[in-house]
Amino acid sequence: MNTTKKRIVFCDFDGTITVNDNIIAIIKHFNPAGWENIAERTIAQEISIMDGVGQMFRLLPASMQKEVIDFSISNVRIREGFAEFLNYCKEQQIDFYVTSGGIDFFVYPILEAFDIPKDHIYCNGSDFSGEQIEILWPNPCDAHCTNNCGMCKTTIMRRFPEEQYERIIIGDSVTDFEGAKLADIVYSRSHLTVKCKELGLPHHEYETFHDIINTMNAERKSTK
Repeated sequence: MNTTKKRIVFCDFDGTITVNDNIIAIIKHFNPAGWENIAERTIAQEISIMDGVGQMFRLLPASMQKEVIDFSISNVRIREGFAEFLNYCKEQQIDFYVTSGGIDFFVYPILEAFDIPKDHIYCNGSDFSGEQIEILWPNPCDAHCTNNCGMCKTTIMRRFPEEQYERIIIGDSVTDFEGAKLADIVYSRSHLTVKCKELGLPHHEYETFHDIINTMNAERKSTK
């Protein structure tokens, strides 16, 4: 391991920093007609994440802004050890970025309790000014990605070249898999672990952020 490279973490939000998946929780809670079919087609990769999420939120009227935001924030549970992991990153001089397919109206308020610079948080935007809720996509795919991700994690990662950075990804879902292929180190759970096993991608499994701290400490000791 080349310790001269700057270590950088790209951490997913839904199902990683949080225990639950907020987008699905919001849509399930308000239960607009037709959402299940869109969700199934998105999971089956018949339509892109960008199309699927955009279509599901378009089923909700913008007049429900307060109810949607209040529910999304009150529904959240933070994964154990997250605050300690942020402190660990600071102590070890590891850059920490949130790369989230979530939406600004819940990602920013939830992360306000933690000392993360706003320009280290990448997520999707929202617009409540029309009839329906519109999701905005300020972080689209670059020329190297054709997956129509919406919030393209690999595009963000490519801004930190492998020659200069040891890139570490933490995630839980198939949306993290393309990023995992670019990473030097992968911390995975749930669907991401399954994907990594299927394709023989080296990874460390975790359930809490304490697990990640312990593995990182063990790795540093083994390289000394």
